[in-house]
Amino acid sequence: MTTPPATEVSDANELRHQLAQRLSADHRIRTAAIERAFRTVPRHVFAPEAALDAAYADNIVATRHAPDGRVISSISAPWLQAEMLEAARVQPGHRVLEIGSGGYNAALLAELVGPAGHVTTLDIDPAVTERATRFLARTEYDNVRVVTADAERLPTGLAPSGGFDAIVVTVDTWDLPWIGALADRGRLIAPLRLHGYHWAIGFTKVKDVLHSDEPLIVCGFVAMQGAGAWSTNRRTVPGTGVHLSFEDGIPLAVDQLTPALTREPTATRTGVTVGGQEPFDLLTLYLAGALPGFCRLDVDPDGDNEVRNPPPKHWPAAAIVRGTSLARLTHERIGDGDDGKGQYEFVVHGYGDQGRLAAQEMAEHVEHWQRNHRGSRCPLITVRPAADRAPEAGGHEPHVFAKKHTRITVDWPVVSNPASPTRSGRG
Repeated sequence: MTTPPATEVSDANELRHQLAQRLSADHRIRTAAIERAFRTVPRHVFAPEAALDAAYADNIVATRHAPDGRVISSISAPWLQAEMLEAARVQPGHRVLEIGSGGYNAALLAELVGPAGHVTTLDIDPAVTERATRFLARTEYDNVRVVTADAERLPTGLAPSGGFDAIVVTVDTWDLPWIGALADRGRLIAPLRLHGYHWAIGFTKVKDVLHSDEPLIVCGFVAMQGAGAWSTNRRTVPGTGVHLSFEDGIPLAVDQLTPALTREPTATRTGVTVGGQEPFDLLTLYLAGALPGFCRLDVDPDGDNEVRNPPPKHWPAAAIVRGTSLARLTHERIGDGDDGKGQYEFVVHGYGDQGRLAAQEMAEHVEHWQRNHRGSRCPLITVRPAADRAPEAGGHEPHVFAKKHTRITVDWPVVSNPASPTRSGRG
């Protein structure tokens, strides 16, 4: 191994400390152990293709691409790694599994578990695991085991007796088939897809059931490969360049929607507003669980078609299909704001003969979310094995997402909002 110049080592040390300080100031890092890990692990060694300042920027470093140019392996953005490590609550002596490798995050975990603990990092791509093995050896993290395997079914004997104390998933996953590999009271952190929306969610396992107990973090990761790869169930409306994805639902027929999309839609106003920089991801998650026939609608960015009022390019919209009609959620700017931020009102466009009714149905759910759930910190998410049909607590049925291995329920706490709009006079 060639010894790097002393100036390069000094620069890397300074950049590493600056990154840790920045993450602490932004409250991404909240504990001393994780700050120490970020100040210790040389991120640039795991990202030799990046310039030194880019290796310590708060951004991803792409490390492997598919032939079509898609990123299929990367070092995640440090702010997201810090948030997920905080949620994992890893302690010295813990046995941890990382699904989705690369080396750097495994090294951070190795710092957290210490010499008495152990980390297993797993990836389906042998080029990724070879890279992780090489860089972990170079940085002398000897308590990390690198495994090449499909995470859909973990190799026999991989989990220690009693299960892993924590499982950290660093690929975009549609399902959570690892409940059995986790110790009771163990932690599982994963970027979970629900109807195409994805959040990093922290769970604790109690009696073979995962319970969320952390705020949901909007995020993006490279896609799961192998048997656990997800399908968007994407359908194209003929002659329109419009696509509907039914990722967590039963795909509906879409060929009959062409006439609806080429006519002027109706607009149903909700009176519910959002700031220009304010996220509304929880609203779309609520609609995905509440509305039958829910899908995500997107349009070809360069399509030549006759669609009236198409959705913005590169921004999949929440939508529902009702026979030969559909409705989609959009928002319109109201008034002016500083720095171009402004305020936006949610408006539902209805297409087809029954489009107005479909739009009113969606608008009512937007207003219900505003009145009852918008003030809640986050929904409660429970993950059970698919065969477990235990009744839900509270005597009501929360939103259900049926996966291959699990049954995921999303339960929305009621936090009344007396300032919510009413539907009187809208439409």
